[in-house]
Amino acid sequence: MITAAAPLSISSREYAEASDFLLLEAEMLDDLREREWLETMVSHDVVYQLPLRETVERARGRGFVPGTYHLNENYGSLSSKVARNETPYAWAEDPPSRLRHFITNVRVRTTDDPDVLAVRSNALIYRTRQEQTNAQILSGERHDLLRREEGRLKLLERVVYLDLTVIGTHNLSLFF
Repeated sequence: MITAAAPLSISSREYAEASDFLLLEAEMLDDLREREWLETMVSHDVVYQLPLRETVERARGRGFVPGTYHLNENYGSLSSKVARNETPYAWAEDPPSRLRHFITNVRVRTTDDPDVLAVRSNALIYRTRQEQTNAQILSGERHDLLRREEGRLKLLERVVYLDLTVIGTHNLSLFF
């Protein structure tokens, strides 16, 4: 288990590097460069999860069902999703969605592993499909671990805590 250190232990170089990583990632995903994103920015050890939110009383916890996910992915399943999107049989994304990833409130911490940064950010995804006039908007907080591999940061872990209890989109074929 990798644990984050105190907030003031981060250098401006590490903060800038993590922020640049998130912005380049958003650009690649917006431009539907999913294969490039997967192969250059995602670790082969990745854990990629969207826990299931529930509406509960304040006394019962953060509002997520432990061990239950909308998505619980690894590199192999992410690779399968990218490969499917590259075929003419990806009906859920034909034609492809128009996406914008907005990443804000980036907070970067060092961890007990000098090659891993803990990054929290807020994400807003604006999505339109076909001739829709009402956009789909997904928002949440991302908890990422970025690990230095071969001299560059790669996504080692992403847990996205969506602000929604019910996802009003017809599919989750996009990447957060």
